[in-house]
Amino acid sequence: MVIAAGCLTVGLRGNESPLSGPVAQRTPPSTTAAGSTPAVAGGGAPVVADTSLSASAPAPAPTPTLPAVAARSAPVSLSIPAIDLVVSVSALGLNPDRTVEVPTDFQEPCWFELGPSPGQLGSAVILGHVDSYEGPAVFFRLRSLQTGDEIEVSLADGSVVRFAVTTVATYPKEEFPASQVYASQGYSALQLVTCGGAFDSDARSYLSNVVVYTSLVAITPAD
Repeated sequence: MVIAAGCLTVGLRGNESPLSGPVAQRTPPSTTAAGSTPAVAGGGAPVVADTSLSASAPAPAPTPTLPAVAARSAPVSLSIPAIDLVVSVSALGLNPDRTVEVPTDFQEPCWFELGPSPGQLGSAVILGHVDSYEGPAVFFRLRSLQTGDEIEVSLADGSVVRFAVTTVATYPKEEFPASQVYASQGYSALQLVTCGGAFDSDARSYLSNVVVYTSLVAITPAD
């Protein structure tokens, strides 16, 4: 299967099946800022415990509690406060040639409805354009998001799911990690995809894709 959407080209080669098969829920990646390191003693050397002491070892840290997953429900709006974005969301699927339909509105992102909905176990994917001949499009500022920035998605059933950014990455189109983006990683994730990198003026297309990876942090049920 090939997944492509205009400048949002992402290919699946051979027998890859990123949308098939449930996996057990596991702990999502940390939203600790990239590059941070554990604190060390004043001189900069790591502290080593004195195992000769008779005192009992501290209890291990409790396993993080995973948020409950949401029921399947189509996303209707997307809010990203860090880039002042509040926008409605449509849905798209596959063309007859097994490519992803292109969002028809440059100012409205689209959810890939053949995958999980935001908040379900697995990777939900929302795609949007970065710009058009008229200027910036809906995901123009997506690449400026940082680890820990929050994203809220309102669902058709009235609930709201909240995610936190874990990673922002740019990939050459020929190296797009389709399975990593579309396949379940064992937790509730939302990936936002747009174009990025250098612009090929002859092909009138960007040479890379920007992917914002997030993990679920909270669910607000419908009233």
